[in-house]
Amino acid sequence: MNKPQIAKLINGLLDHDDQKANDCLKILEEKSRDSSELYSFFDTFAEMLSNDNSYIRTRGILLIAANAKWDTDNKIDGIIDKFLGCITDEKPITARQCVKVLPAIVKYKPGLKEVIANALHNADLSNYKESMQSLILRDIQKALNEIGVF
Repeated sequence: MNKPQIAKLINGLLDHDDQKANDCLKILEEKSRDSSELYSFFDTFAEMLSNDNSYIRTRGILLIAANAKWDTDNKIDGIIDKFLGCITDEKPITARQCVKVLPAIVKYKPGLKEVIANALHNADLSNYKESMQSLILRDIQKALNEIGVF
C-alpha cells in the first residue's frame, strides 16, 4: 500500500458516511497488525481523540491500540492521560471500546501497566445509566484480569 492510498484511507476515517469510515478503519486495523507502516500517522490518530464525534474518537482509540506494538518513539506514553480519559467518555460505546483495547496496549507497553490499572480502578462511571454502568464495569474487570491486576 503506498502513501497516497494510506492517506486516502486515513482521510476516510473522518467521512460522514459511517459505513465508509468503518470500512477504512477495518483496512487500517488489519494493516497495523502486520506492519509498522501506519505508525507514522500516529499523531493523526491521537488528534482523533479530541474530535467532537464519538465515532471518530473510537476510531482513534482503536488505531492507537493497533499500533502499540510499533510505538518505538513512546508516543503512547505522551498521550496516555488523554487516552485514559476515554475510559469515561461521554458516549458509553466509546468508553467500552477504550477499556477493551487497554490489555493490548499493556502487552506492548508494559511500563504503562500501573497507570492503566489505576485509571481502570478509579474510573467514575456515575454519569452512565445503571444498565450501562454494569456493562462498563464488567469490561473494566475483564481488562484488569487480562493485564494481570485484580
